[in-house]
Amino acid sequence: MTATHPDAADRGSVEIRRAGTRDHTDLGWLDSWHSFSFGGHYDPRNVGHGDLIVLNDDTVRAGGGFGAHPHRDMEIVTWVLSGEVAHQDSIGTSDVIFPGLAQRMSAGSGITHSEMNASKTVDTHFVQMWVQPDVKGIEPSYEQRDLNEALSRGGLVAVASGDGHVGSVLLHQKGAVLWVGRLQPGERVAVPEAPFVHVFMAVGDGTLGSDKLHTGDAARLTDATGLSLTAGAEGAEVLIWETT
Repeated sequence: MTATHPDAADRGSVEIRRAGTRDHTDLGWLDSWHSFSFGGHYDPRNVGHGDLIVLNDDTVRAGGGFGAHPHRDMEIVTWVLSGEVAHQDSIGTSDVIFPGLAQRMSAGSGITHSEMNASKTVDTHFVQMWVQPDVKGIEPSYEQRDLNEALSRGGLVAVASGDGHVGSVLLHQKGAVLWVGRLQPGERVAVPEAPFVHVFMAVGDGTLGSDKLHTGDAARLTDATGLSLTAGAEGAEVLIWETT
């Protein structure tokens, strides 16, 4: 179900997108749920929210993965929820991404990379997100930061930012920020205010204003203010994008 209604502050709008309404790709080795149009799943009414144009909720089976493939002019952020992702690219990067490690790849003028499940026995679950850059044709680059300590202190942590948040990986898009919270049961946080905000309940559940969000649900906020998110009885891991 998709619902749109005024927010709690009577300004802007909140559109709820339920997990089961997302487009789905099942390739055996890959189980992927797409929040926006992606690949063969195209809907002209669902091509992004602000500068966020891809949010794929991926489970890659043990031993599987994405072989070498190219990208251009895109800011790509990968956030691992469980398991590990082995990343290699054409600028010489070879790393393993684990939960709490923020990874940003700027495709710029062109880059090729692969993303494989680092384990032969355990599935990996991660979210990959694409944001349009504000400058095209830049030199491709890669950056990562371990933010587990910051996340353990509670609240929302800026993990990728075009606004220079200390400790985050750099985004080449002014005004774009990815916040992540590993919220304890009942923990409440203020939702960032921006022209476009996308709230994705990656794990667990919680309440956004008067709306209950479960795993895989999302809320698209447009010019909304005064909202808070409260984690449910089991806690939650939430990913919140703000863009202009």
